[in-house]
Amino acid sequence: MKKRYILSLDQGTTSSRAILFGSDGQPVASSQKEFTQIFPQPGRVEHDPAEIWSSQAGVVAEVVAGSGADYSDIVAIGITNQRETTVVWNRRSGRPVYNAIVWQDRRTADMCDTLRAEGHGAMIAEKTGLVIDAYFSATKVKWILDHVDGARAAAERGDLAFGTIDSWLVWNLTGGRLHVTDVSNASRTMLFNIRSLQWDEELLSLFEIPSSMLPEVRSSSEIYGHSTGLFASGIPVAGIAGDQQAAMLGQMCVDEGMVKNTYGTGCFMMMNTGSEPMRSGNRLLTTVAWKIGDNTTYALEGSIFIGGAVVQWLRDGLGIIRQSSDVETLASRVSSAEGVCFVPAFAGLGAPYWNQHARGTITGLTRGTTAAHIARAALESIAFQTLDVLLAMEKDSDLKIKELRVDGGATVNDSLMQFQADILQTDVLRSAVTETTALGAAFLAGLATGFWGGMDDLRGLWQAGHHFVPAMKPEERNRLIREWNRAVKSAAAWADDAVR
Repeated sequence: MKKRYILSLDQGTTSSRAILFGSDGQPVASSQKEFTQIFPQPGRVEHDPAEIWSSQAGVVAEVVAGSGADYSDIVAIGITNQRETTVVWNRRSGRPVYNAIVWQDRRTADMCDTLRAEGHGAMIAEKTGLVIDAYFSATKVKWILDHVDGARAAAERGDLAFGTIDSWLVWNLTGGRLHVTDVSNASRTMLFNIRSLQWDEELLSLFEIPSSMLPEVRSSSEIYGHSTGLFASGIPVAGIAGDQQAAMLGQMCVDEGMVKNTYGTGCFMMMNTGSEPMRSGNRLLTTVAWKIGDNTTYALEGSIFIGGAVVQWLRDGLGIIRQSSDVETLASRVSSAEGVCFVPAFAGLGAPYWNQHARGTITGLTRGTTAAHIARAALESIAFQTLDVLLAMEKDSDLKIKELRVDGGATVNDSLMQFQADILQTDVLRSAVTETTALGAAFLAGLATGFWGGMDDLRGLWQAGHHFVPAMKPEERNRLIREWNRAVKSAAAWADDAVR
């Protein structure tokens, strides 16, 4: 019998991936390509949308050729993407009017401060489930319209399109025929009402964004259209979800109360809250997880801006490792960080602090501090930030989280995952399939096309690869948490003085 596959496009912050999945949910072949990170000024992060598309198209060609499959073997395409990153392009030419402004970018922090001071925070939180922050797409779109010559006039004429990266990929995949997004990505723009599941006119007016720019909002699992140009066979594009929502589905966190954490460029913890949005009292985000058929699922989310990116900084910025995988070896040269704490607030602090003016801080340095201590503190910062979010999530849900499902690049580091379990005092389960983000997108596309029969079929595909159990003594854990909290206070104090 001829083998059939789902092709998952995983467009991330630092690389584009393409992965073929079989009916057993196992990856058959994959390809990955990094693309350029553009830092025009401190606090600004951009991508070239054309390079994003070319890198994504390139890895598709590589993965199909490398697997020995044919395009006719692909049943459907699922898309998952870095969220909030904003692209504005001309509908006629298909060319971006400016680089993509990345979710990490802080150029609109002052605009957000003004909105908050004007008292818009409660209204925005009620409608969108979000806090006012430069992280989200709305202020990025407004910045482009206000700063790119001719952009606002072109937008008013209906000539410009806005989209998060999923919309940009679908536009290119379909030769400009489709301008769509799904509910999960729409919910990250600060322009979308998560209860009515529609673009909100009051928010569009507040941010001065013409409604003609916006993509059509669709469910997360349906046939939107068919590929053209790149693929001769016209493959259905049938699943879309933001990367964290896709990872939650790939981890099979489909029941209320289940929690996952993805360790990528940032770290993102999500709890399934069921069919109703849960309002956070501890500065977490309320977001749409996915919509499948007529059923919408919501989630609580804690967003950590710098996770694996701190390891990239050790490599590219500080130069103490040659490749990211070297960090575990370097950190293992010391048995502890010996009082060194690293708060990697390169793009501000996310949940639960939401301090957009904070910057990276290292405390506890002595003459005896070595590169190994800094590397260890950098890794531990990922676990400590996750602890902060988990504690907020437990308060909101009034639940003790006994199990955390984890995925993403940093989870291959066994010592980090053990430290994570120790600091959380919670069992940590690493998925047997580490590419759960891409798997979630594949699940959505497969459900829409009958490749899988339903959610019960998918439940049986998830398997734990490794189980980490807490082993640290309580007094040691408490001491380390106190040191971390002191370091975060130091970063906040520095930010407060800078703002004044």
